[in-house]
Amino acid sequence: MSQANTSSKDMALHATTPARRLKMFDSELLLPAIADSFRKLSPRTQLRSPVMFVVYVGSIITTLLYVQALFGQGEASPGFILATTVWLWFTVLFANFAEAMAEGRSKAQAASLRSLKKSVTAKKLATPKHGTTWLPCDGPDLRKGNYILVEAGDVIPIDGEVIEGVASVDESAITGESAPVIRESGGDFSAVTGGTRVLSDWLVVKVSANPGETFLDRMISMVEGAKRQKTPNEIALTILLVALTIVFLVVTVTLLPFSLFSVAAAGSGAPITITVLIALLVCLIPTTIGGLLSAIGVAGMSRMMQANVIATSGRAVEAAGDVDVLLLDKTGTITLGNRQASAFIPAPGVSEQQLADVAQLASLADETPEGRSIVVLAKQKFNIRERDMASLDAVFVPFAATTRMSGVDLQGQGDVRALRKGAADSVKKYVEAMGQPYPAEVSRAVDDVSRRGSTPLVVADGGRVMGVVELKDIVKGGIKERFAELRRMGIKTVMITGDNKLTAAAIAAEAGVDDFLAEATPEDKLKLIRSYQSEGRLVAMTGDGTNDAPALAQADVAVAMNSGTQAAKEAGNMVDLDSNPTKLLEIVEIGKQMLMTRGSLTTFSISNDIAKYFAIIPAAFVGTYPQLKALDIMHLASPSSAIMSAVIFNALIIIALIPLALKGVQYRAIGATALLRRNLLVYGVGGIFLPFAGIKLIDMLLAAFNLV
Repeated sequence: MSQANTSSKDMALHATTPARRLKMFDSELLLPAIADSFRKLSPRTQLRSPVMFVVYVGSIITTLLYVQALFGQGEASPGFILATTVWLWFTVLFANFAEAMAEGRSKAQAASLRSLKKSVTAKKLATPKHGTTWLPCDGPDLRKGNYILVEAGDVIPIDGEVIEGVASVDESAITGESAPVIRESGGDFSAVTGGTRVLSDWLVVKVSANPGETFLDRMISMVEGAKRQKTPNEIALTILLVALTIVFLVVTVTLLPFSLFSVAAAGSGAPITITVLIALLVCLIPTTIGGLLSAIGVAGMSRMMQANVIATSGRAVEAAGDVDVLLLDKTGTITLGNRQASAFIPAPGVSEQQLADVAQLASLADETPEGRSIVVLAKQKFNIRERDMASLDAVFVPFAATTRMSGVDLQGQGDVRALRKGAADSVKKYVEAMGQPYPAEVSRAVDDVSRRGSTPLVVADGGRVMGVVELKDIVKGGIKERFAELRRMGIKTVMITGDNKLTAAAIAAEAGVDDFLAEATPEDKLKLIRSYQSEGRLVAMTGDGTNDAPALAQADVAVAMNSGTQAAKEAGNMVDLDSNPTKLLEIVEIGKQMLMTRGSLTTFSISNDIAKYFAIIPAAFVGTYPQLKALDIMHLASPSSAIMSAVIFNALIIIALIPLALKGVQYRAIGATALLRRNLLVYGVGGIFLPFAGIKLIDMLLAAFNLV
């Protein structure tokens, strides 16, 4: 057993390390990314980015012009042509490098997952029942609908549904969580994943996927950045960039005959060269965002993977950023899920400390979260601790579904003292059967606790009712502040619960959600989602059960828990490997961060072209129109230095922004108006002034070293 655990922990470490600990420029990613930058120079690859394809074609043309100049033909100044050509190729390579770095991070994550795929021999059953004969079968030969037996120590060879048995399963290789989970037939915890290991007992599993179609296979294909499909937002932005590129291309092409005509008409000056026109075109088109656009999308999915969430596509990540309604389950998401003792309400003639003393004694052997919380509350309020249970000769009475009570019998003081705690109606029957009264004050206290949305637990010492312990479904710490942040972002939060309306209203008010749906059924959830979508809203929700599948399939962002059923995982467009319902809030933040990054860098890319106009246009046409010298507000050293400085800055800014594209713009929970104002200030105004300083600095360096 220990060997199996060690093996699975090693697998878990190998699986989760790349996703969580990859550095921005890890040496293991850097060299392959540099090599990929050159591999991506094929025309077919370059065509995927129309903006960078224009730069690619321009680089080829200037290369040919340089070769022509070496033989004394075409344009003069082969040194200037060579320098321009080199930096144009650098521009293309830097854009390729940005995409290769983002893809490299995803490929590293996929490689770690691929290492989990091991061919194991399965025990194939002829009859789907434990105890029947089985035959050995290679894992790749299994098909959907086959039945297999997995026993303690076996690796589950393929995805499936448990149809018989219950066992402890180590899923750390997939989820990174070291604690084993219980998988059993029926209910919401019947799905098993290939690559996990059974630690105890046995399971009869019905295979639910063919080889190559398993959850692990889908995870690998999902995180492969090279296979990522463009999202609608990305496609729309690409169309805008192409339109701008076409406009500048048409303008630039017309400048050559216009320049030739002007020189001929004036009888002086020199026409603009093709090399300068290409440099002008490259500087004017939005090369910065064109070079980083793909990297931003791939990095968004990579950040989702680092959060241990598998997204089926970039579309799902992008939709998460546009979500404006969150449907959240109460239990485990808004509340801790385990009821905690919050108050002792004594019966008439009983002190609170006496009630706490009896309640703690009755709960010492109760290993449920509720029982442990009663023991802790008695310690905190009255310092009741260090019981000598041996001297009391205690016999613990476990909870039984028939009596709905638990407790302890103390036999060390002569008469047997029976201490019990349980549901109000059960304790009432218990004491009345002993001929003892059930106080009306206790009944009223039970009703008051129920109205507050809590659970009443009545405590009795023999036939005497001692009072009520209030069990409260504790709202998670900090969740109210998280909801307030979402509200500032314009996102509405809706709590979904099976509780009655009174209890739901009390918890909703305490948690600070905007609305709630009580006594929810699968039909109610589906109806609510469709109602919001009919208003033009994007809805996100989480779920783990088969009954959640219809709503997950309808939601725009549907996060299925990895611990849930196969139906839920197939209906969702994301899978949370940690099975943490609150992860939905983090997913929304990652989605918004990706949209913010794309918008911010687009703003910066367009605004930084302004400085290039003042650098390259006067330099390009000063020979034809000397009056344009007035636009040289940066007072650059020479026309050739101005052109070269703009081209170099245009290339270097791409490499400088790669860390921001991979890491993402810092997320801030502020409204859309405030966010737009901030981005325009930082990336719009900053994008205008930074190139002026950058181009001037490069010009000074070129002039100082006489490089142009």
